[in-house]
Amino acid sequence: MSSTHPVASPDGRSYAAAPKRRLPLSAVYQRKSYHWYVVGTVCIGAFMAAVDASIVNIALPRLQHDFHATMSTITWVSLVYLLTLAALIIPLGRLADMFGRRWMYASGFTVFMAGSLLCAVSLDLSFLLAARIVQAVGAAMLQANSVSIITAATPAMDRGKAIGIQGSAQAIGLSLGPVIGGALLSFFGWRWIFFVNVPISIFGTLLAILLLPPDKPPMPRVKFDYLGAVTFVPPLVALIYVLNTGRSDGWTSPWLVACGVVMVVGAVAFFLVERKSPHPMVDLSLFNNAAIAMGSITGVLSFALMYAITLLGPFELDHLGSIRAYEAGLCMMVIPLGMTLFTPISGVLADRLSTRILTAAGMSFAILGSALLAADARFVHEGGGYPLLLAGFFLVGAGLGVFTPPNNSSVMGHAPRAHLGVTGSVLNLARTLGMSLGVTLGSLFYQFFLSVHGAANEAHATPLQMVHAFGDAYLLIAVIGLLALVLSVIHASPSRRHHATDN
Repeated sequence: MSSTHPVASPDGRSYAAAPKRRLPLSAVYQRKSYHWYVVGTVCIGAFMAAVDASIVNIALPRLQHDFHATMSTITWVSLVYLLTLAALIIPLGRLADMFGRRWMYASGFTVFMAGSLLCAVSLDLSFLLAARIVQAVGAAMLQANSVSIITAATPAMDRGKAIGIQGSAQAIGLSLGPVIGGALLSFFGWRWIFFVNVPISIFGTLLAILLLPPDKPPMPRVKFDYLGAVTFVPPLVALIYVLNTGRSDGWTSPWLVACGVVMVVGAVAFFLVERKSPHPMVDLSLFNNAAIAMGSITGVLSFALMYAITLLGPFELDHLGSIRAYEAGLCMMVIPLGMTLFTPISGVLADRLSTRILTAAGMSFAILGSALLAADARFVHEGGGYPLLLAGFFLVGAGLGVFTPPNNSSVMGHAPRAHLGVTGSVLNLARTLGMSLGVTLGSLFYQFFLSVHGAANEAHATPLQMVHAFGDAYLLIAVIGLLALVLSVIHASPSRRHHATDN
């Protein structure tokens, strides 16, 4: 028999009595610090997803060898995961808003674990690709819920700090992924990069069941917008595919032209369907709010800047620095290290300072880091050491660490509570689009400036032509940061705290 006792909700509102519950654990749920248990649980999923992303990329050469595949074929191990994640994250965010976030998040761990086990026992590439799709479904269930769960459970005065801690967990995962992956590949083989997810998933599932807050009653008889989902997925998948394969397939290839048609027709169809739907999957009126619209756009730009540099950095170190792979990996770890150190600091400051000040400061650091990298290319080539390069990498990581928590906190703080899942999914989708866009633009900028400086292609470029191409590419990447800086200053809310609305 259940009993009643006084409780206080995470947003600070007290209720006279509530039924004593078994889940989440009453002893934890009644504590004033309960929301930090929720943040810790969500951070496990963020950490696991980040580790998995960086581990898999390191294993691609070994997978290529073991499955006797071409490079273009083996890259589908990463691409199929990315396409599935991008396609599902918004629909799953909407389903979480409608039916509850708690069990979807807990189930996400379980699905991710099942996909990881299937990946680990794969005997051929086709089976591995199918398993990666299952893994991506689980990751989408986690990512569609992560920021919205934190926002719903955390008081406004601690929201920036909480989002900063989650961002730090992701950065730590990115930092440790190459180290863990390299060790597992060296001593145990590539299958263990998937087996390692199993104990983390089990632990995360148990914590999610025991600690995540109860869901509110589901929306009364609201139908899921199936037509919106059908028109949303094809253009988005086409966009991600074009961004990731356009450089290798050729921008004028028939397949990419067909993808371009799908993008345009699908986007128009999605817009028309959502405008007429009584219960749209994505309420387009959300983007009438400047904080949500500009926060999403600057989120794309910020991750495009970082991932363009993440792409070019190893090539610069290889082509101009002539250092070994593990040394280049240590240099590149400086970027997530900067994020790891500054994301929680920025999260704390986001609860005290204005969004405009912090986002502008963070993007200014990233721009300065890009400028240092542009100045450093010649010194790397001439063997003058790597202080400027390391400083540039660190400033880029630190800049993203300072920028992201206040930007995300502002976006989520302006979102109606009924649309927290979709809004959180939009932020995660912005990161995915930014990553893909950054990789594409980084390559395009470098290839473009090689031709400007007289090289027919990379194979025939002289070291001096490469120096100028890398330097100019970094400067153009800095322009991406400058655009994000301008948008942040113009549209960021000066208010330091934002409360998610109840409607």
